[in-house]
Amino acid sequence: MRISYLLLFLLSTPFSVFSQSSVLSEDILLMNDSIQLPGTLTYKADKKEQPLAIFIQGSGNPDRNGNQLALGIKANYIKSLRDSLNQNGIAFYSFDKRNVTPSNIKFLTQHFIFEDLVDDVETIINHFGNDKRFNSITLIGHSQGSLVGMLAISEHIDGFVSVSGLGESADKTIVKQVTAQSEVLGNTTREHFSELKATGSIKEVNPMLISLFAKQNHEFLISYINYIPSEEIKKIKIPILILNGTKDLQVKTSEAELLHKANPESKLVLIENMNHVLKTIDNDEDNLKSYSSSEFPLSKHLVAEITEFIKSK
Repeated sequence: MRISYLLLFLLSTPFSVFSQSSVLSEDILLMNDSIQLPGTLTYKADKKEQPLAIFIQGSGNPDRNGNQLALGIKANYIKSLRDSLNQNGIAFYSFDKRNVTPSNIKFLTQHFIFEDLVDDVETIINHFGNDKRFNSITLIGHSQGSLVGMLAISEHIDGFVSVSGLGESADKTIVKQVTAQSEVLGNTTREHFSELKATGSIKEVNPMLISLFAKQNHEFLISYINYIPSEEIKKIKIPILILNGTKDLQVKTSEAELLHKANPESKLVLIENMNHVLKTIDNDEDNLKSYSSSEFPLSKHLVAEITEFIKSK
């Protein structure tokens, strides 16, 4: 039996600039101590000041464009969002997560906890915080990146967008996901998380769950499930937009509703027919297909909501 999980684990120097259709692009390498965080900044060439969106991707190892080639994920959804927001006069920065760049792997095998992802985003925010080209900065956190963004918000951030973000702790969501495929394995998953919380390890992992509960993942999991997003979002005082698609197979709309309930000052929008990789899916049988193809269209409603939110700053 194959089980799919929400979690799949395991000097700022511009080195190229080019112009295409009035959009400038800079490849930027940021360093968080020894960790390399290469990314791409794009912005309108003819605007002196414009808003900047910083995109924080979800779990696994998606690159700055939203692809995980080893897993066959080629949806290109982050790049599609980049292009759409650029055309609406919004600058965009996305980066390769620390577990994408091969030279980082030697450091991750020694130590990797959830807070490291937050530190990476804080490094990026600090880089752009005083950049006079941009008159506001909005964080867009997708899936796991929603919680990362909540924790990384600083005085430099003017708005926060949660897209397909969890409302409850990750362990509860993962138990639900596994249970939906196998009640027996769902119970085992719940027991494994309980043991992990109590002892810091799992003595004997069910072989069917090894991709999630492998020993090298224990430290990260313990740090991750310690956070409850619906509690963290209560602490945010800047404007918040919460988005979730009705065809999202990984994060249900109830999670977005939980976040909104926790911070009623936020704006909640449930987008009809949008799935987890931000594509519009008319037929259910195309949902998973859209993960491996860039041919499916990005949700226009998503782009419109984010554009309106950012430009209102």
